[in-house]
Amino acid sequence: MAGQDEEIGHKLMRMLLAGNWKMNGLKTSLSEIRALSRALADGPIAAEFLICPPATLVAEAAKAAAGTAVAIGGQDCHPEAAGAFTGDISAEMLRDAGATWVIAGHSERRQYHGETDALIAAKAKAGQRAGLSVILCVGESEAERDAGRAISTVTGQLAGCLAGASPGGLTIAYEPVWAIGTGRTPSGTEIEEMHRAVKDHLKERFDTEAKGVRVLYGGSVKPANAAEILALPHVDGALIGGASLKAADFLAIARAAPRR
Repeated sequence: MAGQDEEIGHKLMRMLLAGNWKMNGLKTSLSEIRALSRALADGPIAAEFLICPPATLVAEAAKAAAGTAVAIGGQDCHPEAAGAFTGDISAEMLRDAGATWVIAGHSERRQYHGETDALIAAKAKAGQRAGLSVILCVGESEAERDAGRAISTVTGQLAGCLAGASPGGLTIAYEPVWAIGTGRTPSGTEIEEMHRAVKDHLKERFDTEAKGVRVLYGGSVKPANAAEILALPHVDGALIGGASLKAADFLAIARAAPRR
């Protein structure tokens, strides 16, 4: 009976399609957000939409998306609300600029900035403190997968990064590091296995509240493979990189999302 309840909850939860623009985008790029918003207004698509532009565009993006189906988020935040942290941006600042989401722990932050699970946990907690929904990223390297440590690596990251976090407004993004920006995609079986492992860990940690935590797939999602990936069990949406920069590509992925 419990398994049946979990399957029903999975079907009722709307998918989230989140675009991470990374270090891309100038003011002219706001036209893509406007184009996406107009297209979504023309017909129902059964998903929620999020764009995370660079910090320089958050406020203008929020204005461009105001009153539409597209939410705006930040790509990172500092754990503290304010202080002498030159070049950083707090979750409260993102919220003040019009963001309603923030990403914490993206693999590129781990790789290029040496972010630890403890720091990422503090950032996720900061996002929730400021009233933002949080996408918490986890994922294994190619070496970790080849060594048979994919699941243990990801569940270990979850254990460290969820310290102090609440399941309310929380989303997990599983991103196989070796697939990001490489054009490589894990098999459907590999994706399903990892998403199931993430959901099992969430259930152990949050009990019944884990049903409300979506698990996104992030790793070279594009129009050509979106339908196959989004139809997999335990996949509740996608964290999309390069394909989110153009409204036409993002919409093609959105149209591939199954209705729940």
